[in-house]
Amino acid sequence: MTAELTALVVAAFIQFAHIGVSGYYMNQTPGGQAWNASPRDTPRDPGLKGGRAQRAAENHVTALLLFAVAVLTLAVSDQFNGWTAFLAWLHVAARLVYIPAYLQGWSPGRSIIWMVGSTATALLLLAALF
Repeated sequence: MTAELTALVVAAFIQFAHIGVSGYYMNQTPGGQAWNASPRDTPRDPGLKGGRAQRAAENHVTALLLFAVAVLTLAVSDQFNGWTAFLAWLHVAARLVYIPAYLQGWSPGRSIIWMVGSTATALLLLAALF
């Protein structure tokens, strides 16, 4: 498997990490475990860290979609090279650091980390066009 496709699979596993972190913090709130096991028909306050974890997970869904479009387009057009491998792993590294950055409220660090990952994805998309 290529470096870029491996990075895409790792990015998908990062989504599982986001889900786990969100669930962990939701379970820490009063009644959180029962709510988490329920059909979740009524909204509830996830708490500070839980809310951050949920927002980070939602952000990652968007980032993962765009990253997948970039990597899969490069794959089907056979355009992988050293530059695209570097960008793919830069995206993954940024997304890994994004989780604690969001949870800890690093400002403006979280935004800078987001920009690094997003720029890597945008450059991958541009590479697919040229």
